[in-house]
Amino acid sequence: MRAVAKQVRSLTPDLVQLRRRIHRHPEVAFTEYVTTDLICETLAAAGIRFRRFEGTGLVAEVGAEQPSYRTGLRADIDALPIPERSGLDFASEVPNVTHACGHDVHTTAVLGALLALHEHQDALALQDLAVRAVFQPAEEVVPGGAHQAIEEHALDGVDRIFAVHCDPSIDVGTVGLASGPITAACDSVHVMLSGRGGHTSRPHLSQDITFALGKVLVDLPAVLSRRLDPRSGAALVWGEVHSGNAVNVIPVAGEAHGTLRVLDAEVWKTLDGLVEKTVHELVAPYRVRAEVRHVRGVPPVVNDAAAIEAFRFATRATVGRSSVVPTKQSLGGEDFSWMLRDCPGAMARLGTRTPGGSTYELHQGDLVVDERAIGIGARILAGAALRQPATIG
Repeated sequence: MRAVAKQVRSLTPDLVQLRRRIHRHPEVAFTEYVTTDLICETLAAAGIRFRRFEGTGLVAEVGAEQPSYRTGLRADIDALPIPERSGLDFASEVPNVTHACGHDVHTTAVLGALLALHEHQDALALQDLAVRAVFQPAEEVVPGGAHQAIEEHALDGVDRIFAVHCDPSIDVGTVGLASGPITAACDSVHVMLSGRGGHTSRPHLSQDITFALGKVLVDLPAVLSRRLDPRSGAALVWGEVHSGNAVNVIPVAGEAHGTLRVLDAEVWKTLDGLVEKTVHELVAPYRVRAEVRHVRGVPPVVNDAAAIEAFRFATRATVGRSSVVPTKQSLGGEDFSWMLRDCPGAMARLGTRTPGGSTYELHQGDLVVDERAIGIGARILAGAALRQPATIG
């Protein structure tokens, strides 16, 4: 493990430059062609075997060709459709697209782990071990690219899988670990209303779309809070709302788009039909037509206890004894959860805040990541991959 960690340290300057190339050229879900090409070029130059998915994304593997134990490392490669406001000299060159969730860091951390492990290919083969990296597209959409990766057989033969996720609320050099659920189930809710428009002086002669949409915006979250067990941690929050273009015109259509998040997986499973039924009941008095798209997204990420212990050992061994910090379940959603339905594994929260510096928010255009996190992520992923269950004690 120490030899692999040392190898990661020697690779880190190149990993930082690679991350910056990815950051300059972000691509949104299912369009990550340049990113996929760059990863393939890096792997080919190192002599690592890989296989591209149809479209975007790929898998790569080092170690024994028919191992007795195979560990997976997962990275997500897509960016978000928002403008960058970081002011970095390697900021996004693509208008209104940026890596505001740190997927460029995840990608280079997994690449760094795989490149370092490849340098110890013979040792892996002697132990009859293999490590497979899964570079999946489209984590930021619902349904996400984890489904495509699974359909492409990326997890076939994988015994356990690890991932990291940037956490700008904790300092670089620390890693948040916890067994059990650490994220929430997350769905997409899209409500579209339509009806007869008119003049704002005569709302009684129209079907007031904007007023009806306002009732949905306020009352749907309120109704759900009374229909679902409050211990489930359900939260419906709107991110997009559109209705009308003039102050004195009642429009003929309006829409709202948001996310419904639930901490409790069992409550999440009971939601079928509830959102749609409630919206129709809410708008019935206003005689508008409603179309509701409730797209089931992802279940919570549930960390396997043995996998967390592997992460804990690797983090303390390669970063420092005090580097592990506790972390709590959040309302964030992650489609890595689908992979954990197929095999056990864990996601670690990778500290990216510069000590004493600003605390940023994910999914915001001003996100700045302390790039020391790249090497740390690579070291703990490589270390966890080498820590087999039989050796955990």
